[in-house]
Amino acid sequence: MIVIDTECYKDYWLLSAKHLPTGRVKHFELYDDHPLTRGVSGTLSNYTSISFNGNGYDLPMIAAACRGYNNKQLKALSDQLITGKAPAWKVCRERELEIPASWDHIDLIEVAPGQSSLKIYGGRLGAPTIQDLPLPPDASINAKCRELLKSYCVNDLDTTALLYENLKSQISLREDMGYQYGMDLRSKSDAQIAENVIKSELSALTGKQYRPAKIGKDPKFRYKDPKIIRFQTPELRDVFKRILETRFTMSPTGSVMLPDWLKENKISIGRSQYQMGIGGLHSCEKSQCVRAGDNILCDMDVASYYPNIILQQGLAPESLGEPFLRVYESIVKRRIKAKREGDSITADTLKIAVNGSFGKLGSKYSALYSPDLLIQTTITGQLALLMLIERLELAGISVVSANTDGVVSYCDKSKGPELEAIAFDWMLDTTYELERQDYRVLASRDVNNYVAVTTDGKIKSKGVFAPTGLMKNPDSVIVYEAVSQQIATGKDAQQTIKECRDILKFVTVRTVKGGAKWRDDLLGKAVRFYYSTSVAEDECIHYAANGNRVPKSAGARPLMSLPAEFPKDVDYKAYFVMAEKLLCEVGYYA
Repeated sequence: MIVIDTECYKDYWLLSAKHLPTGRVKHFELYDDHPLTRGVSGTLSNYTSISFNGNGYDLPMIAAACRGYNNKQLKALSDQLITGKAPAWKVCRERELEIPASWDHIDLIEVAPGQSSLKIYGGRLGAPTIQDLPLPPDASINAKCRELLKSYCVNDLDTTALLYENLKSQISLREDMGYQYGMDLRSKSDAQIAENVIKSELSALTGKQYRPAKIGKDPKFRYKDPKIIRFQTPELRDVFKRILETRFTMSPTGSVMLPDWLKENKISIGRSQYQMGIGGLHSCEKSQCVRAGDNILCDMDVASYYPNIILQQGLAPESLGEPFLRVYESIVKRRIKAKREGDSITADTLKIAVNGSFGKLGSKYSALYSPDLLIQTTITGQLALLMLIERLELAGISVVSANTDGVVSYCDKSKGPELEAIAFDWMLDTTYELERQDYRVLASRDVNNYVAVTTDGKIKSKGVFAPTGLMKNPDSVIVYEAVSQQIATGKDAQQTIKECRDILKFVTVRTVKGGAKWRDDLLGKAVRFYYSTSVAEDECIHYAANGNRVPKSAGARPLMSLPAEFPKDVDYKAYFVMAEKLLCEVGYYA
């Protein structure tokens, strides 16, 4: 396997390839009277190549170089691929460029979650060096610049290899699914895989081919009564009635718009308020810390909520019809069976198909596109949760938090049997299944950012408290870890911070549009920094374009390359202050 990357200027083109097993790097160059080295196409045919956005940029560029494009022609193609509105496949078709079928390639850009740049993924994964393009796109490249670009390209190869290592399990699942369905799924997102799998199974069942659904220019539709919602209070009955009477409309991009009356009004039940939305229901608590003590504090989540709503309500996209439900139900049942039998590979691959397909209901480029069913699913889920919340509150059981597919309840232990009975009756009435987890404490900055500690001491976290990974940028991780430990065990947050010797837990990674500047150094569009005692409290990293301050960078020192040893100038006081503020924000001292 090799990782590849290309760079293009008006008088220079570079393809760099790194052999993963040995670490050897080879550069293929085109400039002046230096022709492209032979063997480029053979290299891509003999190895599996891995890139970041290779399908959208690198492979068309390599194909053009192999076809004989000169530097001027390559630069024109590069600009068209980068700044043009047409996708790469359409550009290739217009130019009659073919990507050889023998080039076995994996593009990581769709597999990686979050739609970020390679540099940001590097920052999230703790890459040794975060480096932006060292020369402007319109530069003329001399011999010295060529060596600089090679060094830059090698760093990108290292970051791509690091990203690949962290996506191996996802790619392995895609390979397994590809073997099963006879298609290459290695470079596709979960949602893309789900659509491909469902279309494949539908075609096998019906013999038809399925293409993106066509929806009217200005569609309006109503939410249909799911026949499982029964409210007891006049307030919630009125909300339900208004929802049934509402005509939902579409935005120009094809997404469903929430009506103003629902967007602007919160629903009050007991002491809590709830906001409905296109994505799901959420409660509106702030700075709340609930300790169970001798009481019950439990989280009840609905298992596979949206898939079960789709099946229970018989929601099939109009363009696919009843066969969709047969295929979808088969996938769901096969996944449950595989999970029960301990077949994790099958269970995980089918989970992609089950969960990824729901997102495609809202994509106007998908064969599954069905905005009316998207609303039917999400609104049904929200109303059913509100029905559960109403029943609990009427029984004197407080609901302290709710979000999308679950509620957290708090009550005296004497109400335990009643809580169980309400949950059981709700499951019978809706056919959905609740899964219970008991907590010792729940500390929330808000509904999307919290720390929960289970009765056996495990920490469950969300939002800023969740572990870093490919989905979010590091932001002084040690602060959130220290606060979580204090909530869970009572260990002083300052002690946790002081004991840590992993500088990656102290850094913040941010995207800076147009690039950042610190003192006289240009840092690039992805910056990594930590708070330092050797930097003045009011000194900041700035936007290179306009001189504005980069948020949260006051008193920070850039750390674009990781040091060999833990820095001696870490400003512990700055992290202590952040931890104390966060403890207040989650209501720890209340």
